[in-house]
Amino acid sequence: MLYVTAIQEGFLYGLLAIGVFISLRVLNIPDLTTEGSFGFGNAAAAAAVAMGYHPNVSLLFALLAGFAAGLVTGFLQTKLKVHPVLAGIITMSGLYSINLIVRGGPNLAIGESSLFKLAYAFLGEAASRDDKKIAGAILAAVLCIVIVLLIALFFKTHLGMCIRATGDNPDMVRASSINVDRTKIIGLCISNGLIALSGALIAHYVGYSDASSSSGTLIYGLAAVIIGEALFSLFPRSRRGVTIGLLSAVCGSILYKVIVTFVVDAELFGANSANLMKLLCAVIVAFTLIIPAARDALISWKNRWEARRA
Repeated sequence: MLYVTAIQEGFLYGLLAIGVFISLRVLNIPDLTTEGSFGFGNAAAAAAVAMGYHPNVSLLFALLAGFAAGLVTGFLQTKLKVHPVLAGIITMSGLYSINLIVRGGPNLAIGESSLFKLAYAFLGEAASRDDKKIAGAILAAVLCIVIVLLIALFFKTHLGMCIRATGDNPDMVRASSINVDRTKIIGLCISNGLIALSGALIAHYVGYSDASSSSGTLIYGLAAVIIGEALFSLFPRSRRGVTIGLLSAVCGSILYKVIVTFVVDAELFGANSANLMKLLCAVIVAFTLIIPAARDALISWKNRWEARRA
């Protein structure tokens, strides 16, 4: 059941990976707002539940919080001409204090009003712990898949195509009388909205919101995107299209969680396995970056070898 939990967490963090994919690959913007917007959604969901709102409504609060974070970052980039990296850092830094205010402190418990605990209630009191874990994994998978489908459909609309074109060639889009600033802001709002939604689901999953919950989420999102791209690059034809990119980000998130769980479970580094997660993340990212280059080098060497023999 340890790996079922890893898969569940992979789906929940998959929305984070999708958000990072949209900003990094679709918009071609290095957005560093991630940790701030993740924490904002995490705090907003917990605060909404604490105020008596239904857990489902708390997800809407988190989504709106992420939109607001993306709006601020987009405004700084497009209207105030702040460098994208600096704009993300400014928003992320400001959100740290805002998140503390929203929680009313460093942490805030959700308790029995957690979305997942309400889902477990449908299984009845006779349900075992393993049954609840499987049910939680299924719920996380359904939520993630539905959102992937909705985002994929959105990017096939006129507005979605404009956002994609903005990331590919903003000058061409501007020459086509499309407001580039508007498409960038909308794209960043969607990206950070999904990241905040992931933070809200994690708050419901663990049962509380904590100031440290967003620590390392940016690195995790980048790792998931890179791992997914490296995995799908083994099949060259699958690299085309935003839909495949969204799926690769989710698959990268799941694979990353499974790898980390395997390292800890197998104690590959002995007693220090749990303490080397950050180092493991760096190694995984470096290794996945090498895979496409190694594959291309192998193909190039094979072609040269065949040319010499001919």
